[in-house]
Amino acid sequence: MGFRYIIMPQQTQLGGIWVCPKVADSPQRTSEVCLYMKERLDQLGIAYYYQQYIPGSVCVDSMREMGFDIRERVTYRVDDWNDLDALVASFSKNKRRQLQKASNLHAERTMSVEEFYLFHTRCLAARQRKCRYSRAFLLELERQARQREQCEILSIHNANGQVLAAAFLVWNQSYMYYLIPTYDPAFGDSGAGALLVLEAIKSAREKKVQFDFEGSMEKGTAEHYRQFGSIPVTYYSVEKTYKPLFRIALWIQKLREWQYR
Repeated sequence: MGFRYIIMPQQTQLGGIWVCPKVADSPQRTSEVCLYMKERLDQLGIAYYYQQYIPGSVCVDSMREMGFDIRERVTYRVDDWNDLDALVASFSKNKRRQLQKASNLHAERTMSVEEFYLFHTRCLAARQRKCRYSRAFLLELERQARQREQCEILSIHNANGQVLAAAFLVWNQSYMYYLIPTYDPAFGDSGAGALLVLEAIKSAREKKVQFDFEGSMEKGTAEHYRQFGSIPVTYYSVEKTYKPLFRIALWIQKLREWQYR
């Protein structure tokens, strides 16, 4: 509708302002950084600004004082995987029971990105949903991450080699993100979903990074992730509407997104 705006990139949890430690240690200098950011945003003539700042961001309070809307968000992380037996023991009774059901299943890391996309779209279609990202987007994401050796596709198979669940994982030097998980609803009682999470955590352990479930604001999803011995981590969205008419466009867009739920 002709609006210019700033939002989060696709499949990205965190953005916003990064402040180097020397500046972050000084409340005055942090405020100066945020004021500079606000002035630059005002000059852009945008209709809308939305970013999700990193946990513990020193900029959140300053942005709130300058009129930005701040909302609390939560993700779930596993940061202690040294003792896997102890970690599994911290899983809910339901998840441990699912792992027992999955004893005849196995994990592989051989699925191609094309196979993953087809599997994901097929699983979504079985639940009358559509994919939120394009094939071209996933191919480029995989290409870029693969060049940096920072992604893998994990899949769970039965004894016949059939894929029951899969996840696209990415990581940096600190965290592995459970970016795009999916499962075949026809095998919902197989325990494949629980095994997929456990194998993903094992992969994070191998790479010596913490595990972030990513995208845990939906009530059902959050409850699912809580059952894996994870801990909630708070971060904040920072938002400002510069042109009220954009709110109407945003409302229309959200109505369209209901078809993906």
